[in-house]
Amino acid sequence: MPLQNRVTPLGELIADPARGLVYGNRGCLHDAGGRIRRDFAVRRWIACRLEFRGWQRGPKMQPGRFTELFFLDDATALAAGHRPCALCRREDYNRLLEVWGRLHPGDHGADAIDLRLHDQRLDGRGRRLHAAAHDELPDGAYVMAEGAPWLVWGDGLLRWSASGYHQRAPRPRSGQAQLLTPPSLVELLRDGWQGLVPLAHPSHRSARCGTLPP
Repeated sequence: MPLQNRVTPLGELIADPARGLVYGNRGCLHDAGGRIRRDFAVRRWIACRLEFRGWQRGPKMQPGRFTELFFLDDATALAAGHRPCALCRREDYNRLLEVWGRLHPGDHGADAIDLRLHDQRLDGRGRRLHAAAHDELPDGAYVMAEGAPWLVWGDGLLRWSASGYHQRAPRPRSGQAQLLTPPSLVELLRDGWQGLVPLAHPSHRSARCGTLPP
């Protein structure tokens, strides 16, 4: 039976057999029986490589240990509000620092970044959405449409699922979007993000076409 540790672009935890391409954590979210009891335990939400230095990870959701999380791809992790790990993705983290320094000159270090991201991803304990122009969003950003998260990619929107992107719709050429990805991480994408983990799951190349309702 799959564990409830697959993360949606909304940051929600679901149980699904599809593991995804990115690993991460936000503290210990489960009890001694492996049941999810909270959405987060710390402000430091990170996204990591699946493999690093040959480290062997033991059984998942051990009592008192952080909850191992899995994301479809890096775009999903960024939308959920996770930023690159400073250890296993040091190059990506340093790139984040460069972009962040231009956006927020007064922020210094991981604590300041995590504090600002926490405000951008949550409104109280609910998910915070941001207004943005459709035609100004970079590839890799997520928006909400039809009550579901969609990936912005080229001239299309790709509907997220735990196993990949299977539905494609034309991207609106005007109007306002409900932006899901925290704005500061959208700027990272706008800078031309090429990270150490896949930005988009390979299924983005074969999603079938459809339409969004007017």
